[in-house]
Amino acid sequence: MTKQKKAYARAGVDVDLGNLVKQRIQARVKSTHGPEVLGKIGGFGGLFAPNFSGMREPVLVASVDGVGTKLKIAFALDRHDTVGADLVNHCVNDIAVLGARPLFFLDYIGAEKLEPRVFDQLLSGFTKACRAAGCALIGGETAQLPGMYRKGEYDLAGCIVGVVDRSKIIDGSRIRPGDVILGLPSNGLHTNGYSLARKILFEKMRLKPSSKIDGIKHSLGEELLRVHRSYQPLLQKIPTGTIHGLAHITGGGLVDNLPRVLPKTCDAVIEIKSWRVPPIFDILQRNGRVPRSEIYQVFNMGIGMVAIVSAKDAKTVAHQLKAKQIGRIERGIGKTQLMF
Repeated sequence: MTKQKKAYARAGVDVDLGNLVKQRIQARVKSTHGPEVLGKIGGFGGLFAPNFSGMREPVLVASVDGVGTKLKIAFALDRHDTVGADLVNHCVNDIAVLGARPLFFLDYIGAEKLEPRVFDQLLSGFTKACRAAGCALIGGETAQLPGMYRKGEYDLAGCIVGVVDRSKIIDGSRIRPGDVILGLPSNGLHTNGYSLARKILFEKMRLKPSSKIDGIKHSLGEELLRVHRSYQPLLQKIPTGTIHGLAHITGGGLVDNLPRVLPKTCDAVIEIKSWRVPPIFDILQRNGRVPRSEIYQVFNMGIGMVAIVSAKDAKTVAHQLKAKQIGRIERGIGKTQLMF
């Protein structure tokens, strides 16, 4: 006789399936663990015993974020490992701008229905990015929420905790007029602006994820799923004190993110023609008829991270970060000036 489904499973939440899927993640998650991680995955809380030796005054740094409507592209292509890596890398970058190194990460997956294959791909992305960042994946939550999401859809969120010695915090206080602004290239849209991008590309231009566009090597879907870059490996090579300020260019673009690290007496002057804007952004601007002043506030436009350094260190740091000089710091009121 066929075993009858439990009442909760018939309502859309299969607890037994959830338990089975979670049992299979132990080995993969353990690949991100060092001796600081205590206990095992699946408890009520993750245990982490940090080693702060060599630090005089350790300060914990925390951040939380999501992937946004980039997930719609993952659903359309039925590919889910890249958005898992996106989530981790975005969070890693957000604390790296303060000079912090990541300690541990926790994820949240809310889904219409738990699909083991999709879960496995997401976990693959999480663990790969965590290992690259030297960050332990110590826990998370997977919620089956029928009626909350469309069939086959889910949402992601992640929380990261890192540490920095108080004397080494990069808070922008050392930024001065005459400093140089370096731009580190992005890997496409990263995880911002997808609501507008999807509207332009799929509604207005009537393209499909499989469409090919002049100037772009991959299909449109592959271009839009390119992984959000992690800048931590490059940043950790720069000597302490060399970088005066860092800005992660996410939602708000160069216009809104640079002021978050600027002193109130300084402006960031950005020379737009100092770097080549990737074709995808030109396509979006032209076909969406988005004003230049707005598009630099929505998308990263090819610059995923900004580093501010002294003029004397600019050439050396630019080489180490594989960055370009894209502007300068002038006296001002704490705003970004775009020079077209």
